[in-house]
Amino acid sequence: MTGLTLRPMTLAEFDAWQDETIRAYADEQVTAGTWSAAEALERSRRTNAELLPRGSDTPRMLFLRAVVAGTPVGRVWIGLDHPRGTADCAYLFDIEVLDEHRGRGLGRELLRAAEEVVRQRGAAALELNVFGANTRAVHLYRSAGYTVTTQQMRRILT
Repeated sequence: MTGLTLRPMTLAEFDAWQDETIRAYADEQVTAGTWSAAEALERSRRTNAELLPRGSDTPRMLFLRAVVAGTPVGRVWIGLDHPRGTADCAYLFDIEVLDEHRGRGLGRELLRAAEEVVRQRGAAALELNVFGANTRAVHLYRSAGYTVTTQQMRRILT
């Protein structure tokens, strides 16, 4: 254990994170072949605005900073209500260990800390989505006990 703790993001951290996560989500959608590059950023902004109509003050959304020995090492976004209404299940929208802190087991520790926050808030389960090309994350989630509940597949026909 590295002594990882979670604290609420500051408003400045939230603003920087929101810009980064909107861009990253747009890039993931393009890589997955879901959105075109021309439309991705605007669609990502729109999706984010729908999920967070009050920004960091959106009820039942948690924006947490992972810290080790006073140094920020990652962040996590949790919705205490599942976006599709799944009963008694929170949703992990985003989890990230900063590049310079990867490879030290912090992803697994951050995931465990997020699960504990969800448990403390009364949810019995935590669900997430992971893009198929993100094999590192897929491995982490499987090894942490997550199972596939739905799966989308695509075959390019051209």
